[in-house]
Amino acid sequence: MVAATVGSAVGLGNIWRFPAEVQSNGGAAFLIVYLLCVIILGIPVMLSEFAIGRAGRSDSVGAFKNLGARKGWWFVGGLAILASYLILCFYMVVAGWTFEYLWQSVTGGLFEVASENVSLHAHYVGRMDSFITQPVAPLVNTWIMILINLGVLLAGVQKGIERMSNVMMPVLFLILLVFIFVSLSLPGAGDGVKFFLSPDFSKITPGVVLNALGQAFFSLSLGMGILITYSSYFPKSANLTRTAVTVAGLDMLVALMMGLVIFPAVTSFGLGGEELRGAALVFITLPEVFEQMSLTRFWAILFFLLLTVAALTSTISIAEVSVAFIRDRFHLKRWKACMVVLVPLFALSALCSLSLGPLNDIRIVGFNIFDFLDNVATNIMLPVGSILLCIYVGWFAPKGLFRGQLTNDGGLRSAMYRPVLFVVRYVAPLLIALVLVSYFL
Repeated sequence: MVAATVGSAVGLGNIWRFPAEVQSNGGAAFLIVYLLCVIILGIPVMLSEFAIGRAGRSDSVGAFKNLGARKGWWFVGGLAILASYLILCFYMVVAGWTFEYLWQSVTGGLFEVASENVSLHAHYVGRMDSFITQPVAPLVNTWIMILINLGVLLAGVQKGIERMSNVMMPVLFLILLVFIFVSLSLPGAGDGVKFFLSPDFSKITPGVVLNALGQAFFSLSLGMGILITYSSYFPKSANLTRTAVTVAGLDMLVALMMGLVIFPAVTSFGLGGEELRGAALVFITLPEVFEQMSLTRFWAILFFLLLTVAALTSTISIAEVSVAFIRDRFHLKRWKACMVVLVPLFALSALCSLSLGPLNDIRIVGFNIFDFLDNVATNIMLPVGSILLCIYVGWFAPKGLFRGQLTNDGGLRSAMYRPVLFVVRYVAPLLIALVLVSYFL
């Protein structure tokens, strides 16, 4: 299950969301804060989720109940399930974008410029805007990705999720390595590397710290119930500390690799600028880069295959949280639980998709539905859920549970136990709470 757990952490959060967050939050300054959040807070919170999951042997709610948690603590697991499902609603839409761009790369339609008087940048901006705002095509691609998710989830954890992760994760790393080599060999690539790795600490603000914290939790799948659910399948012999360090290390590695792909290529072709944010870095900028390289279609297919793989590892992992909950709490067969979770997504993801086009006038505290779910789930629900999780593990969990899980009931020596427990009890809840408060004041 380690490969499946890595697959849950390494996905669209690293490939699509991370570069956008880096560019929008000051480049290397954001990167430094993000790495610190992963190391100081991410690994201890991950170990807390692992301990609850393996000891509780159930879904995110059932694990708390199986541990004899006092009435009300199961709410922490319920909050994680709700957050993950809200994320899934808009994540399926992004997954649909990746499938569309993969298909357009295969057919060559992505590189058909309507007029010679239109610049490449204007062409790809227009293509992206036209695609995500129209009512039909994004829905069809989103629904295709939902169906693929359904097929993998129906196959179960070992035959479906784990088998897929064992194949796709090595493919993902291999494709990234190829792109790093190509990107760093481009003229002027050094400016992009400098933007990504040379920090300007004056750009660090409470908002940047909160975004870095949200990205760390998002990319590590913390607070979503994924790690509790997956660790419930871990064997008793699994070394939780080693697994957490491995997952966090690979997560940071993929994020760094993606930065070394994106930013050297962007600066090499003079495509940087304040207007290139969010989805533009992947769906607008990189096709421009591919246009200026030999074997244009080959590189485009390779990259958007990578992005589609990342989309599948992410969405399948998130969906499994709700599937496990429905199956365990309501004693349903797996296929029925999959239907209960995924069928409503056809409508909910459609709502998110349409909020970028025909329903864009519908606003919730200034955000469209897509962005509202992203901000609330990522920057509020995940950190709040993690605070409550740390408080439970540090102060209210059964005596000896955390030590027993980290040491496999004394079978392993864990020098990290005491410092990790200190972080879980004091540092993580305080720092996360301070970041949230400073942002909203």
